[in-house]
Amino acid sequence: MTRLTHRADGHRPYTTHAHPMRIKVLTAVKINHAERLLTFFAVTAAILWATGAQAQDTFSLPQGCDAFVTVQNADCSVDHHFICTRDPEGIKQRVSLDEQGLTYLGSTDRETQWINSFHPLTGHSERLEDSPVDPASLSELIETGKDTYDFKTLSDEVGTTRYVGQDSLTGREITIDDVTLAETEYNITAFAEDGTEIWSSSGNEFISRDWRTFLAGTSVTETSNGQFESNGRPVEFIYPGEPGFLSANPKHGCGVVMSSFQVSQ
Repeated sequence: MTRLTHRADGHRPYTTHAHPMRIKVLTAVKINHAERLLTFFAVTAAILWATGAQAQDTFSLPQGCDAFVTVQNADCSVDHHFICTRDPEGIKQRVSLDEQGLTYLGSTDRETQWINSFHPLTGHSERLEDSPVDPASLSELIETGKDTYDFKTLSDEVGTTRYVGQDSLTGREITIDDVTLAETEYNITAFAEDGTEIWSSSGNEFISRDWRTFLAGTSVTETSNGQFESNGRPVEFIYPGEPGFLSANPKHGCGVVMSSFQVSQ
């Protein structure tokens, strides 16, 4: 059983955020695969040790990692976006927590491709394949208003998953807690190795051009178990030195039934 999670940077299981053989101009950093895995798992191990060592109100990042924003969301979750000095340029990491603790750790590149993800609730990890058919490109989305993608993630625990979908700018800009975000519309479908559809999702998210990242929004997800709605819109943005920065405790939407569910894979 694999717990469906929103993407590393939104609906993609970082999940950030493409038609065959279309030429794209990508500026994504080329990273040695073994090196990036070693770096990611070192950070993962440090975070798991810190969260397991003791209950705490402030979330501790590993040495050499610095958060630049904490995001309190409407679905009783809190995200911390951070950069580590050992990572190649352009790599950002995000950790998510709910009332019970750590739920997600992932890294994305400058184009918001999911590079690595770790899901503590199921204990499985995923890594991006070396040569996606159509890589996700935030640059293309910003420049043309639309980006399609077709890529696979590899996992020792759950196997290969293929993600196919697209993001489009709606033309709306929305200000939340003094941060201006561009609204997107998306659809994404996840397929198992044999081509069987695992789940599909559609809805609206946001991008920050300054941070070059996706932020969750509202979604409708369909699986063999039924249809589920969720609202993970950001409510507060908290910066270094401000009260609540790196808080381990979500603030909004807690104490209500959330649309969390299990998906067979």
